[in-house]
Amino acid sequence: MSAMFQNALAAIRMGIEDYALDRPERSLSAVRNFYAGVLLLAKEVLVRRAPLADPDAVIGARYKPIPDGLGGIAYIPDSRTTIDFATLGKRFKDFGLEIDRASLTELSDIRNQVEHRFTNKPSQVVREIIAKAFPVTAQLFRLAGEDPRVQLGEAWTTMLEARTLYEQELERCLKTLGVVEWRSATVADAHLRCDDCGSDLIAQSDPLNSDQANMALLCQACGAAPSVDAVILELVERALEADAYIRMKDSGESGPVFECRGCGEEAYIDFEGGCALCGEAVQWENCMVCHSRIPLEDALAGFDEGVCSYCTHIAAKDD
Repeated sequence: MSAMFQNALAAIRMGIEDYALDRPERSLSAVRNFYAGVLLLAKEVLVRRAPLADPDAVIGARYKPIPDGLGGIAYIPDSRTTIDFATLGKRFKDFGLEIDRASLTELSDIRNQVEHRFTNKPSQVVREIIAKAFPVTAQLFRLAGEDPRVQLGEAWTTMLEARTLYEQELERCLKTLGVVEWRSATVADAHLRCDDCGSDLIAQSDPLNSDQANMALLCQACGAAPSVDAVILELVERALEADAYIRMKDSGESGPVFECRGCGEEAYIDFEGGCALCGEAVQWENCMVCHSRIPLEDALAGFDEGVCSYCTHIAAKDD
């Protein structure tokens, strides 16, 4: 057993012990210890995938070229800095390994808040983020060829119980939202998050209400009553952020989210043909002058009366 793996086990166990005490001050300690242990465990996975290589070369963050004495060059670590969660996903991909980066990113974000500044998130939300990272932790153990139950002992039992409780609470919350007739499939398929604390444990106050317009929300983690519109807007941005980046990168086009002309919010989803907030649907046809299809941006700006913005502009110039 390598020293790095031993240190990973010790840190994860301490993190889980802090977590089990369920005290605000120990929740912050749990983040620090658990984060450190999971990061070490991820590095151990990479090292074990290349057992004949220098471990420092496997997990090094920066490299420099030096002559190899044979007319070529070799790359060696440029410092003792090793990879962090920001680069871990790419290194795993380079090694042909799959990992749940979203859970690790949340854990990394909350750790950075605790370590470098502060976090105003309630201890219950901090614990929720840790619990959400338990499955990827188990995945890392198995990628390292280890049984988490054997290696963690009582800590493994705590992890299972905590994860079970979180999933039960999440299922209960989702059940209250499952009856809602959403105006957007994107919203229906993703998790709402509290705009006050960031928790996924959001429920309807009236579990029988099916009308999106009449919803009232309650966060089960911090007790806040989030704004329905704010929560939906955050979800739309989060759910479609990657699509927007890819579209702009590949084609230079905007979308898939636009400002809705009905409510004025960034909630109109082009591939759904409607607004996730107010349900506004835009009909646009071919331009009566140039016969080309009126772009969605024109329709949303009010140019869906039969003439596109270009032809409207030309006509204005002629006048």
